[in-house]
Order: sequence, then C-alpha cells, then structure tokens
Amino acid sequence: MAVKDEVRKALHDNREEYLSGEQLSEKLGVSRAAIWKAVNALREEGLCIEAVTNKGYILTSSSEMVSEEMLCRAMKNSCGRIHVFDVTDSTNLQAKKLVLDKKANHGSLVFANQQTAGRGRLGRNFHSPRNGMYMSIIIEPEFDMSHSGLVTVSAAAAVAEALHQVCGIDAQIKWVNDVYVEGKKVCGILTEAMTDFETGAIGALIIGIGINTSTDDFPEKIRGIAGAVSLEDAKAKATLIAKISELVLENVQQIGNSRPAFMKIYRDRSLILDKNITVYKGKYREDPTVEIGGTKAKAVAIDDEGGLIVKYKNGREETLTTGEVSVRL
Repeated sequence: MAVKDEVRKALHDNREEYLSGEQLSEKLGVSRAAIWKAVNALREEGLCIEAVTNKGYILTSSSEMVSEEMLCRAMKNSCGRIHVFDVTDSTNLQAKKLVLDKKANHGSLVFANQQTAGRGRLGRNFHSPRNGMYMSIIIEPEFDMSHSGLVTVSAAAAVAEALHQVCGIDAQIKWVNDVYVEGKKVCGILTEAMTDFETGAIGALIIGIGINTSTDDFPEKIRGIAGAVSLEDAKAKATLIAKISELVLENVQQIGNSRPAFMKIYRDRSLILDKNITVYKGKYREDPTVEIGGTKAKAVAIDDEGGLIVKYKNGREETLTTGEVSVRL
C-alpha cells in the first residue's frame, strides 16, 4: 500500500484524535518528510486535513465532501461538464437551469453533498441530509421517445451494477426506480423531461439519483426501512459516482436496440419478480407505515419496455407502466 493510502487509513481509523507526524512516521516506518508529502497529496485529492502545532494531523468533518476537482479526476473520460454544489435545493432543478443557460450538455453531471428540496416519484419528498450522494445526469436523447420508460430502468440497472463493481455490494431493484441492499432502500431515481416549447419535442432528460450514505439524520418513521451505502471517504464516493455516470451513459446508448444488455441486469436483480405484491394506482400517502387500499397481485415478468406484468387473484394479467402506479411487497 502506498504511503498516501496508509496515511489516509491511519487518519480515518483515528478520526477523534490528532496524530503527529512523528507518530505516523513510526507507525508506517517512513520519514516525516514522506508523511508531509502524503498529507499534501491527500489534500490535493480533496481530503480536509487540519494540522495543529504540537498536536498533529486530524481529518475534519468536511473530509466527507465530494469536490469538483475530485470528480474531474474520477470522470476524466466524461463527455459532459461537471457542476458541484455543497448545498442546493435539488440537483434536478439545478440541471434544468444549467441546460436552459446552455451550461450543460449531454453527459453533464450535477452533484450536491446535500439537498434541501429533494423530490421522488409521485410528488414524494426525498430526504437528502448532509454527506449523501445526490446527482443528476443530463441526457440528450437520440432514441424514439416511445422508449422513454426505459430511461429510469437503465439508470436503476446502472446504479445496481456500479454498486457491485465498485463496492462489491449485491444490490436489488424494486420496480421501477428504487435500489435496495439487504432489504432496505438505499437509492431512489427520478427522471424528468425538458420540452422545447417551440417544437414540443423533448430536448433533454434529467436523471436524478439519490444514494443514502447514512440514516442517522433520517426521520424515525422511515429509518427502519431506509438503508445506506457506507463509504470511507469522499474519494470513494467520487469513484462510485463516476462509475454510475459511465454506466448510465452506456445504458442509455442501448435504448432502442432490440435487446439492450441492461434489461438482463434489471431482471436478474429484481426484488419483486415471482413475489406477491400490492399494486397502488394514483397518488397515495407518503408514510410507508400507513396501509391503504391496494390490489393484491403477483409480479410475473418485466417486458422489454420496462413494464411490470402482474397477475391478479382473478387470473387477469395487466402490464403496469410507471405513471401513477407503485407497488409494495
């Protein structure tokens, strides 16, 4: 392991106390000059390391913040622009403004460490506390919009696959836009369209992705069903963000093909196929602990456009599309 990585690990393992250059030097078996060089390299990567005379080095709370510089490094092959906000209302809203101002193009990423007005499907709020991973990817579609339902599907497959490749996490997808780990929701996805008022055509699609990295600040009513992806530092977050963006763009390129590869991932990682579910049509209360009227069914299959085929108790089958439909296990 490189000295820089050993210093990073030592500081993370001792987050509550200062470590002097002498302590680090003895612990790692290198010179104090090597420690100083490693600390400077970590600072250049975006880690906030405080140095206090006669005390030593310590990571500050802002070390968990993803920076624009960090993402630029991780996304060196990106075809779009990168915009980073410490705090914003919603990355989707910011993405729309940037598109309108011609400051964002296909493949551009908008990221925030915190959202104050995060949104989910069906008008729900998306709780977005500090140090989460909140991003929007801008797509200029080249496919026929009759396939638009596959955009969210392709994004969910990208998130699940990125979690597997980067973190070794076995994630599952709850139709249509939620990613689960060990039975708890860790990610939600919201896709929105921007229409050209003159032509009526869709000029851009905004794919909003929110990933929980902690549930400590979540309201009590959802803490029991919300999960989190634990990442050690901002660099690890940047690596995951870069992989998600890369896979989203790859998957979107496949939309319109007869058999897009991401559909196999989506089906293989489905949380609900062959299970009994409850189907809800129309907007309903946000509180997941409150049971309301729905229709019992079995999730039979997912078709090539991302529709969920269900079979009701009376034997009738129906293909559900996203719209105002939601399902619960």
